Amino acid sequence: MDFDFFGHQLVIHEAPKMPHQEAAHSNPVDGHDVPVPHFGVVLGWEQWEALAERLKARGTRFVIEPYVRFQGQVGEQATMFLLDPCGNALEFKAFKDMSQLFAK
Repeated sequence: MDFDFFGHQLVIHEAPKMPHQEAAHSNPVDGHDVPVPHFGVVLGWEQWEALAERLKARGTRFVIEPYVRFQGQVGEQATMFLLDPCGNALEFKAFKDMSQLFAK
């Protein structure tokens, strides 16, 4: 199935979980265990806030709840992580200052 994924084509095939999806792998970032690997999408700030509210209202189970990380620091960003039905980790993030996207 093809989806218009925030202006990008995302092609999805339902399949059994792969071995790397069965065991949890993560890297520590800002006090959270960020799932690896993961697919990330960068949204506009307001678009991210609206999506976070919509997902919370629907009772979405998050791997990492929506929050702003690195507050007041280089790379400050809103982020949230969840799993798709096949167990793939998805990250949705936003920057008030898009020049910070790859800042360290």
